[in-house]
Amino acid sequence: MEEIAIRSGGAAGDGIASIGETLSKCLSRMGLHVFGFNAYQSVIRGGHVWFQARAAKERVYSQGDGCDILYALNKETAQIHLPSLRRGGVLVYDPENFTVADSELPVGTRALSVPTLAVARKFTSQPILQNAAGLGAVSFLAGIPLEVIQRTIADSFGTKKGDVVDWNVNGAGEGYRYAQQHGAPVGSAVAPAGPPKYLMAGNQAIALGAAAAGCKFLSQYPMTPASSIMHWMAAHSHQVGVVVKQAEDELAAINMAIGASFGGVRSMTATSGGGFSLMVEALGMAGMAEIPLVVVESQRCGPSTGLPTKTEQGDLNLMLGAGQGEFPRAILAPTHPVDAFRATIRAFELAEAWQTPILVASDLHLSESYATVDPGELDLNVDIPSLYTVEPNGGEYLRYRYTPSGVSPRSFPGQPGLNYVSGSDEHDEKGHLISDVKSGVPIWVAERTKMMSKRMRKLDGLAQATELPQILGPPSAELSFVAWGSTVGAVRDAMALLAARGVATNLIHLPTVYPIHAAELGRLLGSAKRTLLVEANFSGQLGRLIRAETGIHLTERLLKFDGEPFYPMEIVGRATEVLSHGR
Repeated sequence: MEEIAIRSGGAAGDGIASIGETLSKCLSRMGLHVFGFNAYQSVIRGGHVWFQARAAKERVYSQGDGCDILYALNKETAQIHLPSLRRGGVLVYDPENFTVADSELPVGTRALSVPTLAVARKFTSQPILQNAAGLGAVSFLAGIPLEVIQRTIADSFGTKKGDVVDWNVNGAGEGYRYAQQHGAPVGSAVAPAGPPKYLMAGNQAIALGAAAAGCKFLSQYPMTPASSIMHWMAAHSHQVGVVVKQAEDELAAINMAIGASFGGVRSMTATSGGGFSLMVEALGMAGMAEIPLVVVESQRCGPSTGLPTKTEQGDLNLMLGAGQGEFPRAILAPTHPVDAFRATIRAFELAEAWQTPILVASDLHLSESYATVDPGELDLNVDIPSLYTVEPNGGEYLRYRYTPSGVSPRSFPGQPGLNYVSGSDEHDEKGHLISDVKSGVPIWVAERTKMMSKRMRKLDGLAQATELPQILGPPSAELSFVAWGSTVGAVRDAMALLAARGVATNLIHLPTVYPIHAAELGRLLGSAKRTLLVEANFSGQLGRLIRAETGIHLTERLLKFDGEPFYPMEIVGRATEVLSHGR
């Protein structure tokens, strides 16, 4: 596939994320599909950070492997990333920052020194303006028209006016013209490919999906990588009619969301694994009291605070078992911002329909990476039925009435004739607690059995209402990948690389991790010639769940837990090993 990958790097605080996001916006405005990956440390200043913007006419699903243009703001970036510069690629740097000998360049690559700091000094004493000049130079090399980069830079300042905007726009122009005079575009330079596309991070897609689904209350304590969900919601709260509450901690956040939902408002909270660990008791209360709730769990490296700014899929066991005892739940695992948008809408629908918590399993790689979305892929016209579906019948209202589906008629505080008792203890149909003895007879035995069975019957309905495992690629392929969540993106890119080598593969992925749809998954796995489980955790948590539910043991695995996302070529390498077995 024809593509271009632009990588920028420097120290935290140098504006690397802004450089990467600006380039990603330029490429998306040219109608290209883009994937933008931001790699950063947990320190505010210092420490190496980098951003890769990868673009092509066809959709790209991951950050890819190498790069065609490397914009290095310091020597460390050049030392780390020069080996990733592909043949025909260009290193862009300012000789005031560091120097590079020809012998340090990979074979078939070249360097372009651009006096970005000198350009900056023409306008201001602030060295950060060198980024505008660097953006201009990189844009020329990448084939981005000057007017596109200058308009994008101007738009990034919003309604601000004055010298700062002019300095950045003009600085980009000088960098662009310098590269025109002293360099040449890379061989994979891009051209406009159609109408502009949306560019959004996974968390933005989740927030937009929640708003489209009718969410009216978000309570959250900021925790990377879930924080930007709250940031987006707060910034757009008046536009979408959502009340956003920053809670004092995660316990308060989930209890506020439960309280709002109990009162008849579609509600959500979002966190990472550490915060979700604090939420599990309240999650069980929502399950016991049959209160709809959507929780976004954006995973990062653990245990404890682990690697706070790195990605992992290590919380599946936690999500499966969160809360003491057993109660019904579903775990949805989107793979891409489009998926994240739709899965969040579906989570609200499922929570409301089955009156139980629904979890959206994201991770740092999905939450914070950018990807392009075609406008037609986001349907904001979501049907939101009225929550007021129960009318007084003149008789006794049984909030927890035993029903074949497990779903009981639900009322809200203030509805005349529909008052009821709701608590965290086990209860009867009226909501009255049953942990008691009358006339020496333990009344809880029968009631507990019936009520527990009623609640757990919802799992059957959730299994019918959630997406089945999906297979992508030729059914008769030599190798079947098994993956979930953001890892699916790198697998899809690896499949394209393998196909270019004449190797047919397919992918079995699980939009719904739980309930797991054992029969359908067993059928797909049973027809696979060879399988390769790909997960970003140490123990293969999805593989263990699949074995428990289907009896199928996926012996060939590629597990990664160093905090880095999967790269397509490492998946290609492991797949080649698996395919070579027995040949």
